[in-house]
Amino acid sequence: MSGGRVLKRAGVVLVALCLVFVLLTARIFSIQFFGFEKYQKKVLDQLTTESPVRAARGEILDCNGRVLATNRTVYRVSIFPNVIAKAENSVQISEKIAKGLSDRLDGVDYNSVMEHISHKTALERTVARSVNEETADNVLDFIKENNYTEMIKVDAVNTRYYPYGTLASHVLGFTGSDGQGLYGLELQYNAAMSGTDGAYITARDSMGNELPNSYEAYVAPIEGNTLHTTLDAYVQSVLEKEVENAMIESGAQNRVCGIVMDVNTGAILGMATAPGFDLNEPFSLNESALRALEALDLEKDSEAYRAAKNQLLLEMWSNKAATEIYMPGSTFKTLTCSMVLEEDAVIDLNERFFCSGALHVADRTIRCHKKGGHGSITFAEGLQNSCNPVMMTIAARLGCDTFYEYVKAFGLLEKTGIDLPGEGGSIFHAPTAFTELDLATASFGQNFKISVLQLICAVAAVANGGHLLSPYLVERMTDANGKVVYTHEIKERRTVISAETARTVCEILAGGVAGNGGAKNAYVAGYRVAAKTGTSEKIGDDASARIGSCIAFAPADAPEIAVLIVVDEPTEGIKYGSVVAAPYVANVLEAILPYLGTKAVYTEEEEKQLSLRVPDCSGWGAEKVAQTLTQSGFAYRFSGEGAFVTGQIPAAGSVVLREGAVILLTLGESVGTDGCVPSVVGMTAAEANQLLLNAGFNISITGARDYWKTGKTVVEQIPAAGATLPYGTVVTLRFAYDEIAE
Repeated sequence: MSGGRVLKRAGVVLVALCLVFVLLTARIFSIQFFGFEKYQKKVLDQLTTESPVRAARGEILDCNGRVLATNRTVYRVSIFPNVIAKAENSVQISEKIAKGLSDRLDGVDYNSVMEHISHKTALERTVARSVNEETADNVLDFIKENNYTEMIKVDAVNTRYYPYGTLASHVLGFTGSDGQGLYGLELQYNAAMSGTDGAYITARDSMGNELPNSYEAYVAPIEGNTLHTTLDAYVQSVLEKEVENAMIESGAQNRVCGIVMDVNTGAILGMATAPGFDLNEPFSLNESALRALEALDLEKDSEAYRAAKNQLLLEMWSNKAATEIYMPGSTFKTLTCSMVLEEDAVIDLNERFFCSGALHVADRTIRCHKKGGHGSITFAEGLQNSCNPVMMTIAARLGCDTFYEYVKAFGLLEKTGIDLPGEGGSIFHAPTAFTELDLATASFGQNFKISVLQLICAVAAVANGGHLLSPYLVERMTDANGKVVYTHEIKERRTVISAETARTVCEILAGGVAGNGGAKNAYVAGYRVAAKTGTSEKIGDDASARIGSCIAFAPADAPEIAVLIVVDEPTEGIKYGSVVAAPYVANVLEAILPYLGTKAVYTEEEEKQLSLRVPDCSGWGAEKVAQTLTQSGFAYRFSGEGAFVTGQIPAAGSVVLREGAVILLTLGESVGTDGCVPSVVGMTAAEANQLLLNAGFNISITGARDYWKTGKTVVEQIPAAGATLPYGTVVTLRFAYDEIAE
């Protein structure tokens, strides 16, 4: 081979080598400058183990700063299978670890620990996610005694805790095992409350052993924001008690829900669905759901059993007040009358209407709830007595198009926008298919569906002078340093009716409660309450089932709060909203109005019917008794000769009718005497009161609140007639609620 050809080949090789060198240099440059972070992360991932440090989730507080949701420290127990596998006598150590942990951890058995250990290449496996401090200390002692610090670890972690257990369960929602919100406010504001997780970064060599501490790093977490809600724990507890009572006493088959709202801001003070559930054990069925599951008689651990349980959990978690829709029935008549009054030319307030018991519309005859009809009544009486023909007549004058526009203006064709997930929307007639017949049935709240939230917002617009507001639950948010990072601004969606129209409707509704209207069971002594009841069919679901409801706001002359309770499918006794809902709405108002600072103003008659709670006089001297009981409005009598009170009848905490009430106090040794309880069933309140007081007994009243106005008679007494009891004992008299159809 000639020297020229050798040189030529050598030149080619040299050029090729130069090209390879250039390419390698370019690649190294690219890796160094453009891929540095990527490859650095790969190296670090191979050399380090990152243990996340969960950020403390923000708390949820009520409007007075009471803690509704917070965090508490629990402990996570984990093992390092790769380290265990490389240890001498790994089999014996594995067995000892499995036995030691299963003995100390509830719900963890030997085989499950061995299964974790079997993953020999795994760096870390969690054996128990949430153990208490005592158990954690026990595990730490086990680790120390056996020098297992490289094989077992105990970490402190935060978990969600709800101090009140079931309170506001459907509103607050809950978190999963990973700390992420799953329902309610926990889901709605998950991102704001989660914060940013930190981490412990530990370096390990190729054998999985930890490197010295100088190779460790800690990235501090950033705490989540705290929610300051509009909920009031006291109002919420009162509401929950009453919806629970309504559910039990009515035998409601499809739950009961209620809302308390500030009509001037849209703030939700209380929102409840009965039955509730334990927020600290959200994956455990409540008693009602457990009974439903047992009734299915499915084999436990079967696929059908698991599917049924999951379905019942979903139903249990569902916030009925926000997610479900229903036919409002006669409560909607409040809005129909507001529409008509706003259109000045439609009616005259002095005009009279005639109800024969039915009205012929298009090709149908639609009946009134009152057989035989109401006869000649005014517009106001038509609303107070919930007359369907009056509603259909005035709605027809309004016309389909105008009525439809008002339905839209009152927000019934749109969601309210409340800050909760899963809000339900309405089902209403299409505007192009809204017929004369549809108008007639819609005028009294049938053949369409809206949410409980939509109705209370619409009626609140009547209460507050015509302003449709967006409801809300979070007033503000603060960060870990207490700095306000968000503040809610009241959102008025639109003005629907004039203040004058609103005042007129309020007066009509209040007159019905104070007088003999259909909502009189919502009466509360000392307060002017405006209310409307309703009983609707479940057309399209179960035509034989009913929904009873009542919506009220107070004080009627300057409304502050609205209360709505909806009882779905009552089965016990009377199913009208006037019985299954109105009394419970009254109980809510009676409890929370004075709490919220609204002072009661009693008439002279109401003063006589007031009830008093008996104080505990134990250990009092005669002088203190005289001063305290006289100021409280009690009469009293002493027996015995001691210096201090040793006994009293009625017992402390008893509630008695103020008029004629006498507390019998024992000084020293008891010398009490007994009397025979007379029969008062069938008597009026005045007659029963007089007879029982003359016999030496005190009185308590339950049932109808207007018993003294309407001449009602006692339907039940407890104890029964003929019982021999100490003088001063309380005899409870029950008066029946009026069974008013709507």
